[in-house]
Amino acid sequence: MITADQGKEDQIDKKTLEISQADDEVYKNMAELADELPDNSPRFVLLSYPLTLSSGRLSVPYVMLNYLPPTCSSEMRMLYAGAKELLRNQAEVGRLIEMDSTDDLESIEEKLKGED
Repeated sequence: MITADQGKEDQIDKKTLEISQADDEVYKNMAELADELPDNSPRFVLLSYPLTLSSGRLSVPYVMLNYLPPTCSSEMRMLYAGAKELLRNQAEVGRLIEMDSTDDLESIEEKLKGED
């Protein structure tokens, strides 16, 4: 289950270069988030994902997903590449996970547990 901070999408305005939150939606699962990610446009997603580690301990990692589909324009790729570290530092996330497909969300739990 995705908590309040999970699944916040950010997008960049090409004219002002301002990074803004795309919506206030709180996603309940990864399938909902995958359905909302655009096919041809990159997005940053700040994700807080509760999971139980193999030791039985509860963990709630706070990570940033850098969603960069192969069909997005080179202009958008450059724009997002330039802003990636800035947003990562501002959001103070523990880890950055690169994704090029919504299918990558299916294995997010393994990645967060370090089993990727």
